[in-house]
Amino acid sequence: MTDTQGQKILEEGLAAMSIILNDMARERLVTYYGELLRWSAKINLVAKAPLREIWETHFLDSLSLLRVLPPQGEPQPLLLDIGTGAGFPGLALKAARPELPVILVEPRQKRVSFLRHVIRTLGLKDIEVICGRLEKNSTEVDGQTLAVPLITSRAFTNIGEFLLHTAAVNPVGGRVICMKGPRAEQEIAAWRAEQPSSPYRLQEIVELTLPFSGKVRNLVIFSKEGE
Repeated sequence: MTDTQGQKILEEGLAAMSIILNDMARERLVTYYGELLRWSAKINLVAKAPLREIWETHFLDSLSLLRVLPPQGEPQPLLLDIGTGAGFPGLALKAARPELPVILVEPRQKRVSFLRHVIRTLGLKDIEVICGRLEKNSTEVDGQTLAVPLITSRAFTNIGEFLLHTAAVNPVGGRVICMKGPRAEQEIAAWRAEQPSSPYRLQEIVELTLPFSGKVRNLVIFSKEGE
């Protein structure tokens, strides 16, 4: 893939999703994509797929979160991405919106090495990678205590389990954004049945479609109101 090919696919997807990024943000994303392909030849980062599918499944899907973040120029909340893998959505969002403070949590050391390499390559500041796991009822990852107002994940677990993992590190007034496919409503129903005393309340569901495949995505947003 040439940079021109990657940039063309990215710009086509951004236009279809009505996402506006400046030249530097698009350049960072294209560089990130190139490093993803290069490292994937050595370690398992993402499944092999056509170029447009990789852009859509990982990068453009991640950037859909921009529509529920504060607009550029406004204060940005600290974002925690749990089980980020190759950096989706947290590192992709950081590349697009460098003023967004981000913490990435990933237990696999090879992927942590990749994430730190991309951060250095892109010259990003105010982003941290923690090698470890967030357990239920724990406020710590790898010995570091966390309290984060905005938490997300793409493929960590189902909604109910995810909210059990986030509760201890998400203060009252915080938000959790679950990135889900067409089965979001079933997971919400299961969470309500299994956790009637959850400190979380469903705030909003933002439905969207990915630009190339037309696949349905749902951003399921919860607010924490207290125990």
